[in-house]
Amino acid sequence: KALSKMVKMNVLNDCLRSILNAEKAGKRQVILRPISKVVVKFLRVMQKHGYINEFEIIDDKRSGKIVVELNGRLNKVGVISPRFDLKIKNFEKFVYQILPSRQFGYIILTTNQGIMDHREARRKHIGGKMLGYFY
Repeated sequence: KALSKMVKMNVLNDCLRSILNAEKAGKRQVILRPISKVVVKFLRVMQKHGYINEFEIIDDKRSGKIVVELNGRLNKVGVISPRFDLKIKNFEKFVYQILPSRQFGYIILTTNQGIMDHREARRKHIGGKMLGYFY
């Protein structure tokens, strides 16, 4: 008998979804598992902009866990799948489509210089692939 096991297709999506659900439920903290390097870097960008408080990575000798402290500032967070290429000349168009206003919210890109938000990428004048967004 073959045991079929459900495979996590998108670790980042699962983590962001549980952050959003915990935020909507008014929780103060949330445990994310499994985790990946991309998730950690995504959370670092969110933390830098003050959308989450500190988070702690717990190495359980498996795929790891992260305990994230929430602060109630997050309205929506999600992944953009598939990871579309985003050229500098198309920034404005995509920012208008995804974010509710120009004043707040960030699109996260993975570039050849690491994972960063769209404003930093524009300053450095580099494009990349879209990972997700938050506001």
